Amino acid sequence: MKHLKIAISALLLVVCFTNANAQDKNNPWAIGFGTNAVDFYSTNALGMLTPGGSSTGWYDEFFNADDHYNIIPAITKLSVGKYLADGFSFEAAGSINKISKIGDNSASDLSYFSLDGGVKYDINNVIGKTGWFDPYASVGGGYTWLDSKGTGTFNGGLGANVWFNDNLGLNIESKYKHTFESSIIQHFQHSLGVIIKFGGTDTDGDGIFDDEDACPEVFGLAEYNGCPDSDNDGIVDSKDACPTVAGLAALNGCPDTDGDGITDKDDACPNEKGTKANNGCPDGDGDGVVDKFDACPTVAGPAANKGCPWPDTDGDGVVDKDDECINEAGPASNKGCPEITPVEVAKLGELFKTVYFDTGKTSFKKETLAKLDEASQIMTKYKTAKFSIEGYTDSVGSKSSNQLLSERRANSVRDYLIANGIAADRLNSRGFGEDNPIDNNNTRSGRKNNRRVEVVLIPRN
Repeated sequence: MKHLKIAISALLLVVCFTNANAQDKNNPWAIGFGTNAVDFYSTNALGMLTPGGSSTGWYDEFFNADDHYNIIPAITKLSVGKYLADGFSFEAAGSINKISKIGDNSASDLSYFSLDGGVKYDINNVIGKTGWFDPYASVGGGYTWLDSKGTGTFNGGLGANVWFNDNLGLNIESKYKHTFESSIIQHFQHSLGVIIKFGGTDTDGDGIFDDEDACPEVFGLAEYNGCPDSDNDGIVDSKDACPTVAGLAALNGCPDTDGDGITDKDDACPNEKGTKANNGCPDGDGDGVVDKFDACPTVAGPAANKGCPWPDTDGDGVVDKDDECINEAGPASNKGCPEITPVEVAKLGELFKTVYFDTGKTSFKKETLAKLDEASQIMTKYKTAKFSIEGYTDSVGSKSSNQLLSERRANSVRDYLIANGIAADRLNSRGFGEDNPIDNNNTRSGRKNNRRVEVVLIPRN
């Protein structure tokens, strides 16, 4: 009885003077009361006490309340708590009990009481808010007495608060207590009770508690749930896109001077009625370039040309900016340039048939130059056409030397055409040696015909 009086007195001191656990910043204080159960069976320390030295395992018969729980059917636990920050809170608690069961062994109603303190962490900060269900983990320490013997303890536990409303809830907790003296073995203490949170604050001093204040840090009016309306337009500042200028509810509290349905703050032309697509500015010719930036406001044109139409000098339907031949009509498929005709391709083929080289060399015979000049004139007319210059030899000499000679001769023709003004990227050159003969290499005339250069039009992609 003496120890019981001491426990009760200490518990009252804890409740009255200790900072403890809180639930949130709006209701930082919490008190709890309920019953507790002490279980010595499941902590793997009883093997030392059981006959024969047999041991029990952790959590063996953890939920066997009838055989192993020590419970007084009364209020045997009180706690008080205070919210700290970021999901952390501190709790102090006192509990009393009568121990008649130590594992499978009976005891003669030993008095049990403890004083504990610890830090709790709201697991909802990790898993996300659940509203009515708040699980937590705790760690701390305390001191436990069993009759006349006492020991310090290290405590770790899990629990949860189930809220019936903003202030009242049910608390359930299971705590492991590791003892530091062999006179009292480690054990579990479970508790079930009621928890009440209170102490709501009014940060902005507007007479509305923070947990009911829609704007808890800004002084406001009761009719707006604690929020201010600085411009008196009936729209609270937190929902007013223009809180210092009176406006329309349909426009989130912003004004619309020109009445085009676009708020002045978003209207590039606030005094001229325009369209939303043009940020509130007019576009008289409908070309997508607003009048104030349109160099031709009455004639539609692209933005890239300041709202004016692009010129088409040769009238071929391809505007000059896209026309590679602005003074010569041509189809859009050929970038506005004229396309070479099959007749002129055939003419080029005939001209290249008369390209002759000095024997075993890459230099041209005199009569060849005029033909190459004429071919250059045709190629110059068609600026987008590309050609492949292909060289061939007769079968006299080694195959390797003929291959090299054909490549060099094709390159000579290409170099001559480039020198005459044909762009290099329009010309390829290839050599095929003595392959692909067009005549008999056993006759002089046949060999002459096989020593040739051909031109092939490269198809447009």
